[in-house]
Formats: sequence, structure tokens, C-alpha cells
Amino acid sequence: MELNPFSHQFQEDPYPVYRQLRDETPLYYSENLDFYALTRYADVVDASQQPLLYSSAEGTTLEPIDTGALLPMMIFMDPPDHDLHRRLVNRAFTPRSVAALEPFVRRTALGYLQPLREKGGGDFVEDFSALLPMDVIMELIGVPSADRNQLRRWMDASLERIEEPPYIGREAIEAMVSMTAYWTELLADKRRRPDEGLMSRLCEAELTEDGRTARLSDREVLGFCSLIGAAGTETLTKLLANAAVLFHRWPDQWQKLQADRSLAPGAVEETLRYWAPSQYQGRVVTEDVRVHGSTVPAGARVLLVTGSANRDEREYEDADRFDIERKPHLAVGFGHGLHFCLGAALARLEGRVGLQEFSALFPRYEVDEAKARRVHQSNVHGFSSVPFTSA
Repeated sequence: MELNPFSHQFQEDPYPVYRQLRDETPLYYSENLDFYALTRYADVVDASQQPLLYSSAEGTTLEPIDTGALLPMMIFMDPPDHDLHRRLVNRAFTPRSVAALEPFVRRTALGYLQPLREKGGGDFVEDFSALLPMDVIMELIGVPSADRNQLRRWMDASLERIEEPPYIGREAIEAMVSMTAYWTELLADKRRRPDEGLMSRLCEAELTEDGRTARLSDREVLGFCSLIGAAGTETLTKLLANAAVLFHRWPDQWQKLQADRSLAPGAVEETLRYWAPSQYQGRVVTEDVRVHGSTVPAGARVLLVTGSANRDEREYEDADRFDIERKPHLAVGFGHGLHFCLGAALARLEGRVGLQEFSALFPRYEVDEAKARRVHQSNVHGFSSVPFTSA
């Protein structure tokens, strides 16, 4: 048995491996890839609450990333830098600005779903779940509509991984370069002509503490927009498509949602738990750590496998059952602790609205799983194509 996040076979269904690791090797070490992994819920939550011991400064994926060469991003920061950066971003990325997007989210969802209803189906990803979050996050940031599809393609390509070293292929690197160039040009335009978008608000955000005023640099603004643009698009694209496949497999749960669409928030949470789009968070320990009777040496890379933690039988009753009426629980699909996803509220809003409108227009549907395709990214699991028809 081997935990290899780059393996395409593993990406098809990692959960049997996770179960075996939780039961037999809760602290796993891979000699081939030189990393440790924590797969039990309690261990993942505990590590997530110790950001200085389990550091994010050297990247949050398994593949090596020179974070110093990247735009500054909160996801790669430890306290106190992370805390100041997050407080500044919170000045622009407010709960009110997120809640105000709901009418736009609903109109956008209907705009994509109604033509599919008329055609009797389509590709759930290409025709809906990849487009809705892209439009929403780009609308929030202030990206012109004509540029959004190209930016999404670069985002998708930048996250693709190959099965062998160096894992990050040439196309992914080229896409990263193209995205950075685009964000840089857009920021220059926003500086000349500010608007009400998030990028302009980030430029204006400031925080005064102890008589000192802090603002985000251009590179920090670019880093946050690049981060929220990719994370805000990829996570929801995968979550909604995962939900479409899961409801196809569990028709009794689809019938529950049909009978009561107020269950949509629970459906989002259960999809996030059952098939987490983000499967792990990478960390590097800053000192020796004793876990399950063994020592993880300082400097070692550790994966906090949230995809496994959310299926831990020690924490969830009947954990392998998809149940949208499951009692509320602290799931870790959006991370936990200091690095809890800043865009979680927006993701939940989009997921709720997307499922409500899809269920209203497609009370019965069929997924052609034989033709469905998965993405191949080391820590993001989900589909790139989900053909479906109205039943």
C-alpha cells in the first residue's frame, strides 16, 4: 500500500487507502516521496491549530515550490505576517460584499442552466460548474467578462500535475507566467481607473495599529487576487460537479433535496465532507514532533489529509454514507485554524444557490459516468467533464 497523491489511479478513489492508513498507520511515511501524512480527524485538527509548528512558509502542496519566487500569498505565510495580511484583506473582502453577490449568483446560475434544460442536458462542468464560480469571483475582483474564459484556462492548466518528477509540467509553468502577467496588467489599469471591485478595494485597504499604518503592496494585491481567483474557481467547480455525481449515485438524497430545497446548505457541507475538492494541506514541521509514538524530524514535510479526516469513522457515524441531513459538525474541507479558507462563505453561497437552481430545473437526471473525466492535480480532486441528461 502506498499513498502517492500524484498517482492517477489513486486520484480515482483514494478512500480505501485512507481507511487503511487511519486504521493501521495513522502516522504514515513515504520513503519514495519523503513525506509524512496524518490521516485521522483528531490529528489533522490538532496540527491545523499549531501554525508555527506546522509551517506553511515552504508551500502547501507535496511538490516542491519556491515560495520566495512567487507572489506573496497568505496561504504561504506564518504568523505574524499572515495575521497582518489577513486583517488587511478582511477590510476589502467583507461578509457584506459576499452576501450582496447572491442575486448575481442566482441570475448567473440560471443563465447557464436554462439553456441546458432546453437542450435536455450537457456537460455539467464545461457548461455550468466551471463557469458559475469563474463569473462570480471575477465579478467580485473586477475582471472584464471578455478575459474570464482565458484566465480560467490558465488557472486550470497551472494546477495540472504529471505523475513523475518534477511533477509541475511545462504547460503549468507557462500558465502561471501568463496569469501573473495578466494580473499585473489588470492592476496597473485599476490604479489608473479604480472601480468598486475587490482589486481596487485591496489597493485602498489600510490598517492602523500602534500608531503605524499598513497597506498592501502591489505584489501583495496581485498575490491575493491570484490566490482567490484560482481557489475561488477551482474549489466550487469541483464541489458542484462532485455533488452532481454523488446525487446521481444516491438518488434518495436527491429526492430529499427535491422535497425540501432548504436542505441545500447541508448538501454543500456533506459534499465537501464526502468528496473534499482539496484533499490535503502540506506543512513543514519547524521542530521535532512526537506523533503516535514516532518522531517527525524538524524540516520534514507533513500532509494534513483533510480528505481522509472527513471520512474518519472515529469522528463520523456511518462515515461512508452520503447523507445531506447529517448533523452539523466541524468538517475540515475548507481547512481549519489559522488558514481556514477566507472564501468559505462565498463558496457556500455559490454551492447553495447552484444546487437549488439545478434541482429546480432538473428534478431527474442521469450522469454518464463512463464518459466522465477527472482532473489530475496533486491535492485537488474532482472532474473536468461530467456528461448528463435530463431523465
